[in-house]
Amino acid sequence: MTATFLTTIPIMRIFDVVKAKDFYVGFLGFTIDWEHRFDNIAPVYLQISKGDLILHLSEHHGDCCPGSTVFVWMTGIEDFHATITSRGYGYMRPGIERTFYNSVCVEVTDPFGNRIRFNEARAEAAAVGLE
Repeated sequence: MTATFLTTIPIMRIFDVVKAKDFYVGFLGFTIDWEHRFDNIAPVYLQISKGDLILHLSEHHGDCCPGSTVFVWMTGIEDFHATITSRGYGYMRPGIERTFYNSVCVEVTDPFGNRIRFNEARAEAAAVGLE
């Protein structure tokens, strides 16, 4: 039987679940799918999603390191950018820029140094196989 890879779920290191929820849910518009703690004082591990994009956020020390970058291909980036910037999040005002690889990119940095690069390919990019 041939191996088939179904999905990838990046894990982002967080240090404060309240700040993480404010950024990922309040600012970016993700939904919390589930949260897990081993007990009331244990670090949290949670899954968030926005459409087909799924991320895991972890306060657990050994799961991953802060300062990671996740690269996301998407469509509708101008609407996404307008929506998030209209929310008035005081710690992030991302721009929208054209990249050297023929996409439009909105990069955000969470309160823990992790970055997400949201990208939408332009017609020129699809023609050369970047999409």
